[in-house]
Amino acid sequence: MNNIIWTLKAFAELNPFELYQILRLRSEVFVVEQNCVFLDMDNLDAKSLHLQGRADGELIAYVRILPPGLAYEEPSIGRVITSPRSRRLGAGKALMKKAMEETTSIYPNKSIKIGAQLYLKKFYEGFGFEQCSEIYLEDGIEHIKMLRK
Repeated sequence: MNNIIWTLKAFAELNPFELYQILRLRSEVFVVEQNCVFLDMDNLDAKSLHLQGRADGELIAYVRILPPGLAYEEPSIGRVITSPRSRRLGAGKALMKKAMEETTSIYPNKSIKIGAQLYLKKFYEGFGFEQCSEIYLEDGIEHIKMLRK
């Protein structure tokens, strides 16, 4: 997808409209689509950077970038999400590519650690991530930790 407009903002820079769209998309996918009851607002958003991808004004892709020491010793990319309406069009790959570019630009020469849903292992391996933990359950979904050196 070449028509995505990317913006990276600190939490305090998000306007109410952007924050609403982010939280709505996260709820649409993580809570409703994945049928997972969990507290999405985990007190990490305020300390994170928020990468938004928009096409025709609609939020279609999002991640948050967490600084080292917040979730893991390494910087982390989390809440990786694409809108159901933009899937199979390359938005997820474009999102991860942009997220890694931004993360390595902000935190040069640092590994990146993620907590990945197990079914997405091959997707993340395509970006150089390697499994670095056993399978664990998070909110009833199998996850693994992955590291990109």
